[in-house]
Amino acid sequence: MQLTVWTYEGPPHMGAIRVATAMEGVHCVLHAPVGDTYADLLFTMIERRAGRPAVTYSSFQARDMGGDSGGLFKRTVAEAYERFRPQVILVAPTCTGELLQDDPGGLARAVGLPIPVIPLSLPSYQRKENWGAAETFYALVRGLAGRGQPGPRPPRPEGQAPSCNILGPVSLGFRHRDDLVEVRRLLDLLGVTVNVVAPLGASPADLTRLGAADFNVVLYPEVADTAARWLERTFSQPSVRVMPIGVGATRDFVAEVARVAGIDPVPALDESTLRLPWYSRSVDSTYLTGKRVFLFGDASHVIAAARVAQDEMGFNVVGMGTYSREFGREFRQAAEQYGVEPLITDDYLEVEARLADLRPDLVLGTQMERHVAKRLGLPCAVISAPVHVQDFPARFAPQMGLEGANVLFDTWVHPLMMGLEEHLLTMFREDFEFHAEAAPSHLGSAAPRSLEPADAVVSIQADPAATLVAAPAAGDASPSSSTSPSTPGVTWEPEAEAELRKIPFFVRGKARRNTERFAADRGLARITVETLYDAKAHFGS
Repeated sequence: MQLTVWTYEGPPHMGAIRVATAMEGVHCVLHAPVGDTYADLLFTMIERRAGRPAVTYSSFQARDMGGDSGGLFKRTVAEAYERFRPQVILVAPTCTGELLQDDPGGLARAVGLPIPVIPLSLPSYQRKENWGAAETFYALVRGLAGRGQPGPRPPRPEGQAPSCNILGPVSLGFRHRDDLVEVRRLLDLLGVTVNVVAPLGASPADLTRLGAADFNVVLYPEVADTAARWLERTFSQPSVRVMPIGVGATRDFVAEVARVAGIDPVPALDESTLRLPWYSRSVDSTYLTGKRVFLFGDASHVIAAARVAQDEMGFNVVGMGTYSREFGREFRQAAEQYGVEPLITDDYLEVEARLADLRPDLVLGTQMERHVAKRLGLPCAVISAPVHVQDFPARFAPQMGLEGANVLFDTWVHPLMMGLEEHLLTMFREDFEFHAEAAPSHLGSAAPRSLEPADAVVSIQADPAATLVAAPAAGDASPSSSTSPSTPGVTWEPEAEAELRKIPFFVRGKARRNTERFAADRGLARITVETLYDAKAHFGS
């Protein structure tokens, strides 16, 4: 067990709640202590849902652990059915409830409800949230769609439009709501009808119709992959697994859907609203071309985003990582294409250490990478869950499809442009017009005298003796906070600081870090001008 202030994924029962909340007529009953009822906040505060998530807790306390905790759970199941009248009930223990060794599935069946009760096996100490969501969705699909397994599929009648299921969108998913709208639009342009979307918005009755579709579109493999593979085996339904994130992937998605459905892909390839390719070529190359980017998040989004970053935006992928251990093999194969070492971890401190070492020009990650990048002074954009409330926007902001490609361009490039603005302000901060004491330029000659630095300059030069006396003290003073060393135990001489400021701003930070590392490796406590040039020669060779 590890104590941490952040986790990329919650326990597997959180995945079960996400699936149940996404659906209609499904309720989840968890055998849990009072302290495990925190899930409500994630849905009402972060996702901004209008209602509570579809979950009820047995909420046992310490006094129940030595008594009839099973009876408490049975009463909770019966009360949940009477209150919510669901069509299906899911039952499982939380990580703490698992320690009681009760059998929620058997206890729930003993209640004798007139609806299906599906027990979930969620090993809380071996698995995590996305696995729990995938296992829950698989259990629902197998338990409901598997009841009426058909015989061999007959050929589709001539003139009948092909149909598909869209699998994977859930509650608390990163832009799942908007992605679904964009993917539906693409399928509509291709003439493909949507049979069922699940879990998001689906009812148990909808799941019984999954076998009627010609094929499945797996939008989010972390949630839908296991269920899709079962549907392939059971109903002989092929799956489209291309995530249409970016221009190239959207074209591949359209081509794959057309191939599986046996239709013409041309109608969906109208790119008149697509701006990313031209914007990427027309924007100043210093914003994009060759910018070093690091990506972290769930495996599917990172793999898709890396392709967009390198092939469509002109970035250079210098690192990529994921917390999705279940997709480690696919992720390693993707990392090989970019010649980088994959980082597969759920420890945010390892990610922070990699970022501090690489110092990329742009970070594409989760909410945690946003915090880390801010601390390190790096531009950042969010590409994957887990996310905070600002990544559930009121506006339409998909990641998939042609409109999603436009959104990606804006989201990724704007931090770099703002970063350039900050660099310019830093570069000119000692200029006579732009220093901290200068009057606002819009005030012109009407600026108050108190804002001008002339008085301070005159007062210093009016007393030469004071200057002579103050000079030695100034030489002994430590550097200001704005130029303080990033390596502990290393001090810059004023002459070296002055020489460092002559280096262009966009490489000055790297020169400082290299010089401090050079000095630390050689045990030098103070950095002089000679040290600066020695470091330059060392790292430039």
